[in-house]
Amino acid sequence: MVRYSAKALIHSVMLILLGLCTLSFCTPQKVLADNEVMIIELEGAISPGTATFMSRGIKEAEAQGAVLAVIQLDTPGGLASSMRSMVKAIMNSRIPIVVYVAPKGAGAASAGVMVTVSAHVAAMAPGTNIGAAHPVSVGGKDIQKTMSEKVVNDMASYGRGIAQDKGKNAEWVERAIRESVSITADEALNINVIDLVAKDIDELLRLLDGREVELTSGKITIKTSDLKKIFYKPGFRDKVLKTISDPNIAYILMMIGFAGLYFELSHPGAIFPGVVGAISLILAFFSFQTLPVNYAGLILIILAIILFLAEIKVTSYGILSIGGLVSLTLGSIMLFEDIQVSLRLMAPTIVLMAGFFILVSTLAFRAYSSEPKGGIEGLIGEVGLVKEGIDPEGLIFVHGELWRAISKEKIEPGEKVEVAGAQGLILKVKKVVDREY
Repeated sequence: MVRYSAKALIHSVMLILLGLCTLSFCTPQKVLADNEVMIIELEGAISPGTATFMSRGIKEAEAQGAVLAVIQLDTPGGLASSMRSMVKAIMNSRIPIVVYVAPKGAGAASAGVMVTVSAHVAAMAPGTNIGAAHPVSVGGKDIQKTMSEKVVNDMASYGRGIAQDKGKNAEWVERAIRESVSITADEALNINVIDLVAKDIDELLRLLDGREVELTSGKITIKTSDLKKIFYKPGFRDKVLKTISDPNIAYILMMIGFAGLYFELSHPGAIFPGVVGAISLILAFFSFQTLPVNYAGLILIILAIILFLAEIKVTSYGILSIGGLVSLTLGSIMLFEDIQVSLRLMAPTIVLMAGFFILVSTLAFRAYSSEPKGGIEGLIGEVGLVKEGIDPEGLIFVHGELWRAISKEKIEPGEKVEVAGAQGLILKVKKVVDREY
């Protein structure tokens, strides 16, 4: 069997992480020419990872001189903060941005409505739909009445402003937000919610040829004849970020990370929990870079870990553990701004983590305060049998081992002795009278 040292294991993990980081930042893209169009496919919920990927795709298209960028969209909605980032990137682009809801059966719901309407040209494929943009909290639940009025009014004015700027049907956009109405592609075209209906990308490009749009720099005419299609693909970093940028997943990763490091600190040498904890924390902080993190909440969670650790060394009769539990709960509630971790996930996680921390603290405290069970210290108080007469030094059998021993009194072979101390590797013993061995 091959044995790996702790140093070798940690070294291997660091090499793996370095390789992943290298892959994540090395996502080569083909250099565009001025006769090409970049197509950015977005499918799934709108999240910080989605917004980052789309914004980077638009910047790449601008930098390489693409004629235009087409965002092929299929989304059930997502985070409002991410949607606003996408809308800003689209509306302030230096090249025309076409949002195309496709393929057949796709939809642009909730936050997807704003992204679609904000485009310089909004298009849909037959058999798609758009609408149902009423704001809800993370997890799909309706927001409480007072807060709902504020959020809905804010989103309605935001959507109306975008629609008016792009010459779209502002009244319908407001209805989609307030009343959650939804319409088909043909209906959206008839009431001026979108500009085009096209069955595929090729038809879309033909319909766009010669169309005039207005950018921040002024009006331009789109020329799409003989354009080559280049697809902007997500790299390893985008795929990872899209997966872990969900606040619930980021929260779980952070908790696993803290639990692993806590176990390693309270039981040094375990190695595996520490490695798992370190990797989980790295992934959690990687996702935090795109989530609206409230650092007061993060500090409260770290404080909770410190309080649980202090319970090992300090006899607080549970006060530190209670303080850690309160700090962990408040930190979890405050961790993210504008969004929240699902309560159904948060409550059992807090209970499990608090129970884990308290259990590990208790075990560590017992181990820390218990008497030594091995080595010379563990022999103190043990009773042994003299094998070689002691005068003043001899040989005894104690704890299943033979030890050299010394005594101030002469002790004959076969007599019982008690270990009173040690002098280097020689035990100090005294005679035991009338004590069973």
